[in-house]
Amino acid sequence: MSLVAALKTANPDHFGKVGLLVGGDSAERDVSLDGGRAVLAAMRRKHIQAEMFDGSSALFEAISADRVDRVFNLVHGPGGEDGAIQGALQLMQIPVTGAGLLGSALSMDKVHSKWVWQRQGICTPPFGLIKHGQIEHGGRSLEESVDDFTGEWGLPLFVKPAGLGSSIGVTRVVQAGDIPPAIALAHAYCETVIIEPEVKGNEYFAGIIGDLVLPLIRIETARDFYDYTAKYESDETRYFCPSGLPLDVEQKLQALSMDAFQALDCSGWGRVDFILDGHGKAWFLEANTTPGMTSHSLVPQAAAQIGIGFDELVWRILESSL
Repeated sequence: MSLVAALKTANPDHFGKVGLLVGGDSAERDVSLDGGRAVLAAMRRKHIQAEMFDGSSALFEAISADRVDRVFNLVHGPGGEDGAIQGALQLMQIPVTGAGLLGSALSMDKVHSKWVWQRQGICTPPFGLIKHGQIEHGGRSLEESVDDFTGEWGLPLFVKPAGLGSSIGVTRVVQAGDIPPAIALAHAYCETVIIEPEVKGNEYFAGIIGDLVLPLIRIETARDFYDYTAKYESDETRYFCPSGLPLDVEQKLQALSMDAFQALDCSGWGRVDFILDGHGKAWFLEANTTPGMTSHSLVPQAAAQIGIGFDELVWRILESSL
């Protein structure tokens, strides 16, 4: 018996006029544009009436002109995944794919998402915070705080912006002297910076469509970690789907991934990333409410494993707005 639910509709007219929102001003703009071209082509192959808009201003003008009935959101990062566009469209009574305002805001902010997970008993690596321009951190100087982090967790450490995806601005630090420039790089993208210890293990990704958790993907990269180059540019990154885990273990991790997703009030579709350590414990890193849809992206790969091709995947994502 198939675990894939039947489609809600087979009639493209039920979607009305779809506005595909791409681009934006974040550092993930190019990833959005790349995925947008693929999604637009898929919708047209499915005979869905669709128009692509680069940025929210053009979209809002089209909505005012009655050219858009619902929105397929593919803007990554601030302005797309942080709840801003979701709240605006909610006020305009325009349906949109993916999570709503709260789920988008919580998952985009890694600090608050980790706080929620900690409260819910969902494992996530411990972390410290550095605020932009902050001279004192917890009553101690920045240098003393860095010493605290290395003293407690050792090295390597990860330094990352609190509100961005695609591993942009993320540094894996192996020497204490490299922490200040790593913080400066992360601050270039976000006011709040997270410092957390490296968790040794394999990295897995759980794509979610509606109530279905897709087969897990395990990755291997020759780089220090799964960074922007490994995600979007390298042909040497290896993806394993099936993941190679025993079925019962994978099913438990899929259930945990859905718990982590729903704890942040996420819905519609998305992806949850975690590391499985040597003791079989899952450490959740982040949830993505608008994952990539490029040729290297993970959700399309996982969906294909259970017979959901790219065009059908786009259709099912669009159904999340019905």
